[in-house]
Amino acid sequence: MELGSIVDFLENKVVLVTGATGFLAKIFVEKILRVQPNVKKLYLLIRAPDAPSASQRFNTEAVAKDLFKLLKEKHGSDLHKFLSDKVTPFAGDITCEDLGVQGSSLKEEMWKDVDVVVNAAATTNFDERYDLALNLNTFGAINVVNFAKKCVNLKLLLHVSTAYVSGEKPGLMLETPYHLEESLNGTNGLDIYEERRIVEDKLKELKSDNNANDKSIKIAMKDLGMQRANHYGWPNTYVFTKALAEMVITHLKGDMPLVILRPSIVTSTFKEPIPGWVEGIRTIDSLALGYGKGQLTCFLGNPEAVYDVVPADMVVNAMIAAIAAHANKTSSETIYHVGSSVSNPVKFSRIQRCGYRYFSEHPWIGKDGKPVIVGEVTVLNSMASFHRYIRLRYLLPLQVLQILNLILCQAFASTYKNLNRKINFVLRLVDLYKPYLFTKSLYDDTNTEKLRRAVREIGDEETIFYFDPRIIDWEDYFEHTHLPGVRCEFK
Repeated sequence: MELGSIVDFLENKVVLVTGATGFLAKIFVEKILRVQPNVKKLYLLIRAPDAPSASQRFNTEAVAKDLFKLLKEKHGSDLHKFLSDKVTPFAGDITCEDLGVQGSSLKEEMWKDVDVVVNAAATTNFDERYDLALNLNTFGAINVVNFAKKCVNLKLLLHVSTAYVSGEKPGLMLETPYHLEESLNGTNGLDIYEERRIVEDKLKELKSDNNANDKSIKIAMKDLGMQRANHYGWPNTYVFTKALAEMVITHLKGDMPLVILRPSIVTSTFKEPIPGWVEGIRTIDSLALGYGKGQLTCFLGNPEAVYDVVPADMVVNAMIAAIAAHANKTSSETIYHVGSSVSNPVKFSRIQRCGYRYFSEHPWIGKDGKPVIVGEVTVLNSMASFHRYIRLRYLLPLQVLQILNLILCQAFASTYKNLNRKINFVLRLVDLYKPYLFTKSLYDDTNTEKLRRAVREIGDEETIFYFDPRIIDWEDYFEHTHLPGVRCEFK
């Protein structure tokens, strides 16, 4: 693979970014503006009613954050002018034709000027409503491809997917594409338009029911997504609709150069623009926070399982390097796994030890003003042990409460209701995360390693666009970068 200077490639380029206020997209935008101030233009699609509202969202949700600290230091009072020249936030919606762009002049301007399209828009909720997830993750991707095809100077489309489109299969997952009608379990009949028809029919049925309300419709649509995903072999709605998106993009792209980037579990930044920057609660962080606050008395997971995690800035660096490497390569399609399970694996038990050491040395301060003392927790290494634990610790007391309520005229009704609700919530979360808590999958990064070698051969740009997980000391990262960052975000 031949690769020239990435910084030089970015000069005078025009890039369209969807999902521009998302976690990865904001880091991507900041990085390009910082390393190549002579980029020509970044068009940022933001869900908003109009252009001023889009600009407001970008300023509030991106520029005002610590993420833009280095740019603020570099440009000082000139930052506003710099951003006005280089960045055009606009109101849009990828679920609409032509991305919902308002005004023909803006559309024509983008169709004429855009060099690269980056699709980072998605809903990442595992059990999202099926109508919303299918519309955004799958049919939204179709709209992005169709828009990109109208860009006469387009050099590349980069689509951000997820490593977990491979589902729960054990073993080494390869950097290979998925094709239309291809299910994970061999079930025939997978068709995205049939899926949309199923969604529309279900919504009509629900809305015609006089007893239905917004809450019951929401639950029914969430359940439908999980049912359809499981029917074809995927564990949840999110990865199912992302897999469908990959299939349809590959099918529709024509001779357009395409890169599909599949990150694993994305964590806080490793180094840039500031170490430990994170936004929103990620899968692994909910466990860490619950433990640090003393709310988690057990961990569910295989201590020997390899957890594939990767810092966000490494994902973004891989995105930028892939764009430069594959631009103008007509009809090419390349898939990159960006993770760590092959190159620098980290086991669940190691992450657990890091959490214990960090919160022992830096205890959380409880509502009573006293430090929360953490200890070694019970590790439940199978679903059978989890269900035994839940039955003894929670379900039996719940049954006692239920009997007391009958005897004492519902004296403990509110306590019973709250405990029952919490147990059901935990059981649902465990059901959602089970494939990842006991994962036996590793993600081949052969293509990504080739890209890393190409960046090394450039010379001094390897330190700018670093994405080799082998440089990470996981214990140092979790204890001194990631967990402090998570704590800062949710203090």
